[in-house]
Amino acid sequence: MIHTLNEINQRKDILPNITLGYQIFDSCFTISKSMEGTLSFLTGQDEHKPNFRCSAGAPLAGVVGAGGSALSVATSRVLGLYYFPQVGYASSCSVLSDKYQFPAYVRVITSDKFQSLAMVELIRHFGWVWIGTIAADDDYGKYGIKIFKEEIEKAGLCIAFSETIPKIYNQQKLANVVETIKNSTATVIVLYTSDIDLSPFVLEIEHNNITDRTWIASEAWITSSLIAKPEYFPYFGGTVGFAIPRSDIPGLRDFLYDVHPSKDPSDNITIEFWQTAFNCTWPNSSVPYNSDHRVNMTGRENRVYSMSDKLCTGHERLEDLENTYLDVSQLRITNNVKNAVYALAYALDEMSRCIEGQGPYLPGNTCAYLEDFEPWQLMYYMKTLKFTTHDGVQLELDENGDVTGYYDILNWQLNDAGKVDFVKIGKFQFTRSKHELVMKENTSVFWNTETMKLPHSVCTDLCKPGTRKGIRQGEPICCFDCLPCADGHVSRTPGVVRARECQKCHEDYWSNAAKNECVLKEVEFLGYDEALGFTLVTLSIFGALVVLAVTVVYVIYRKTPLAKANDRELSFLLQLSLIITLLTSLLFIGKPYNWSCMARQVTLAMGFSLCLSCILGKTIALFLSYRVSKSKVRFTSIRPLYQKLIVLFSVLIESGLCTAYLVMMPPKVYKNMESQNIKIILECNEGSIEFLCSVFGFDAFLALLSFLTTFVARKLPDNYNEAKCITFGMLVFFIVWISFVPAYLSTKGKFKVAVEIFAILASSFGLLGCVFAPKCYIILLRPKRNTDELVGGKVPPTDRSIQLTSASVSSEMNVTVSTVVLDD
Repeated sequence: MIHTLNEINQRKDILPNITLGYQIFDSCFTISKSMEGTLSFLTGQDEHKPNFRCSAGAPLAGVVGAGGSALSVATSRVLGLYYFPQVGYASSCSVLSDKYQFPAYVRVITSDKFQSLAMVELIRHFGWVWIGTIAADDDYGKYGIKIFKEEIEKAGLCIAFSETIPKIYNQQKLANVVETIKNSTATVIVLYTSDIDLSPFVLEIEHNNITDRTWIASEAWITSSLIAKPEYFPYFGGTVGFAIPRSDIPGLRDFLYDVHPSKDPSDNITIEFWQTAFNCTWPNSSVPYNSDHRVNMTGRENRVYSMSDKLCTGHERLEDLENTYLDVSQLRITNNVKNAVYALAYALDEMSRCIEGQGPYLPGNTCAYLEDFEPWQLMYYMKTLKFTTHDGVQLELDENGDVTGYYDILNWQLNDAGKVDFVKIGKFQFTRSKHELVMKENTSVFWNTETMKLPHSVCTDLCKPGTRKGIRQGEPICCFDCLPCADGHVSRTPGVVRARECQKCHEDYWSNAAKNECVLKEVEFLGYDEALGFTLVTLSIFGALVVLAVTVVYVIYRKTPLAKANDRELSFLLQLSLIITLLTSLLFIGKPYNWSCMARQVTLAMGFSLCLSCILGKTIALFLSYRVSKSKVRFTSIRPLYQKLIVLFSVLIESGLCTAYLVMMPPKVYKNMESQNIKIILECNEGSIEFLCSVFGFDAFLALLSFLTTFVARKLPDNYNEAKCITFGMLVFFIVWISFVPAYLSTKGKFKVAVEIFAILASSFGLLGCVFAPKCYIILLRPKRNTDELVGGKVPPTDRSIQLTSASVSSEMNVTVSTVVLDD
């Protein structure tokens, strides 16, 4: 401060013809002494408007200090009542930004609001989540930790414990803090305290031999020579913390070397410093010897050093000393003192330049004068202060009297000489609206751990992939249980701090066994390459070949009576329909597509309608024959054209229903994911159930008519027992499809399709076997029975050895009329 004042007084561009002076009050780092010095300013008679004067009588412009946050808070509450300027250089407590409580306080050091934010960013950078906090029992520690905890909570991190260091030495309280550290799993601890308050705690840590801890330091002690001693390195080595940017002050080193008690016999501060530095007593001096009565602050080995009997000669050399007084390598707070003095000087200079009619004015277009000004007038210029420091930094106070800038991030390392070095490993830059943590590349960081690697500080290790976090009631969010993900959910990376739920897989995916990846679901459909599908294809083709074989037999023996019986053309159409229905099952096998979904149901419906309408044409002829036999009518006939028209109309009706079905609500491919979670069942969504029921309902109607007519005609004489064969065929048809319904509803996946194919094949084989097998048997193996006499129905009464076949014996008497003949 004195060096800076001398520098300003020598300058001609700042306060020309004005000499700045000073008066020093030692706070002894106590609030009581700070308040004593502050109240000494109030020398006026009027308590509401005191005259702020130095002891020499000169006007008092402002106060630089006090050193600590707690001291500044106390003094500023008093000075703020009179709006008296106070410039802080080391008080970073965030509460001092409150201009309602501290209207006259400004500072050239950044607020702890940014330091707490920087600590959280540093913790996040290194991946720590379980943090202990220790703070001094004062405003600096309490407000600093308060903001730190708020930022920690926002970041989703956790506080393992929170302790305070007493301002007044208390061994029991310190022992309790140390015990908490021992019992905690947190290996990273934030220390928000000054170096003076921290000293007893450091000794307690040393006494208990607590190592393997990583300390995060605040700016108040990160570069403190009181703590950064080689003997403490085993316990505090690897400390990482934030420091005010260092600077070089030109001429300061020479100024420090120039002090000597002989230059001013009344300079008690210099005399006390000289006696302490060289352990001697200055001759003819009443200045007390500065001795420390707390050599060991833990309360052990208390000793009081007596004053030295050695007299100082004045020839002692400061160059021979090794202490912090002459160390200008870490000018951080020292540089802030220089900036604080300049801040007051620039404000005074601005005020002194006010000229009536020109400005710069105070409110009301008035000027203030250095000889007699009020504190609020100088404070007006302090609010708009903006200047460039000696090292080129632009310093500007905001509306809260704060500044922005950056912190150096330092790491304690031991150099080759065995001393503690403050190695810069990064910096934290910030403005009012944004911030950034920048770590230096290729810079080694010393960690005070057994492995010399990055510390691991967690309450619970991150959950492995495939698990999620389970909350432990009553514990912080960083303490959790790792629970397996549910089926269909995964966690791919080790648990994020806030991740309590696994990610659900996309609908086409499912979790693997480890629950750490989503894999494509198995797509299931009845394929040609599996045993069941191959078997059904074989049966379908075999059935079609059998029908073709029957057709070949009918073509070869088309002129025989049995082939011509009951409308040969209907028989060929019936064979064609059976081929269609049998081959339709091939559309049900393989991967379904929209076209196959539409084709298979429509083709099946059309095939059955053709088949059943042909059977209906036959059964109606048999039914009329039965009616003739009952009524004893000698001659009746049904034209074959009418039978074919029945087939035509039935197919046309079915075609109309199928067309409407395909146009309005056609079937389409559907991914069934409800039946089985781990599979996608590719099946056909039949679209409109109403249309589907209409299409197959018409087939059911034809089947019912066919069954009823042939069931009535089954009582015909043996000549007409084709009705019995058709009756059996229709019974098989109904039994198959009635059994199909519960079987279809009780199965899932590809087996549903298999059940439907089986029903198609069974009903087709049933009709094939019951209708055509007896006829083929007679045509091929019993040709003697395939005669007009037997097929026509006239059997000689004396020849009873020839039995009528189970094939239809109704005959086609000519090409246009089907005739039945009865004996009298």
